[in-house]
Amino acid sequence: MRVLASYNIKGGVGKTSTAVNLAYLAARSGARTLLCDLDPQGAATYCFRIKPRVKGGGKTLVRGKRPLTRHIRATDYEGLDLLPADVSYRHLDRILDGPDRATRLARRIRPLADHYDYLFLDCAPGLSLVAEAVFGFADALLVPTIPTPLSLRTLKQLARHLRRGRLAVRVFPFFSMVDVRKRLHRTICDAADQMRIPMLATRVPYSSDVEQMSSRRAPLASFSTTRPAARAYAELWAELETRLSDQRPKIGP
Repeated sequence: MRVLASYNIKGGVGKTSTAVNLAYLAARSGARTLLCDLDPQGAATYCFRIKPRVKGGGKTLVRGKRPLTRHIRATDYEGLDLLPADVSYRHLDRILDGPDRATRLARRIRPLADHYDYLFLDCAPGLSLVAEAVFGFADALLVPTIPTPLSLRTLKQLARHLRRGRLAVRVFPFFSMVDVRKRLHRTICDAADQMRIPMLATRVPYSSDVEQMSSRRAPLASFSTTRPAARAYAELWAELETRLSDQRPKIGP
């Protein structure tokens, strides 16, 4: 099972849109797919019309004795399930605090490999204990990055943090919410080849279609396949599949 975490230190960059759309595309391609909403805001859960509640909340997620499969819900899309958010996830850092915090969440996640090919994690922003735990067992971090100085600054902070902690997780940053009408966006995107941190080739444009996901409560590709943003997510998924094909998943089988 490949574990792909949609993550950024910075908020408001398109993490949930990335997780929801790529999970949908993975399932549509035939992969058994689970999306785990780790953000207490529950935006991904809302998008799939599922109640943001897990019995026992964060304690169940981290310390529960019963398998997580008991809390998974089916979505309206074949092959795509959801482990919902819960407002109590705002306390996950406190629940995870302890000497085994780096492996505790991984132990709970590992049995899911018997049921799924892909696990997508929609992570809350910030360098938290939850993020540290995810860094330890994720195969890759998908890092949507707006082409602005502040967003690039947090990408550099993430790269530096991973390097200092010697955390062996692949990082796939890509430009998101790109507005080609803005000179700054164009300038930064044009200079991508000169950046020390390699960016994926795919760029997701700023689009009202993406905003419609929250009003339609559905993945973008389920109601739009020809618009630029929908095509961009499809290209992003194809690019990621190629990049990941040479890597063995951290969590078997």
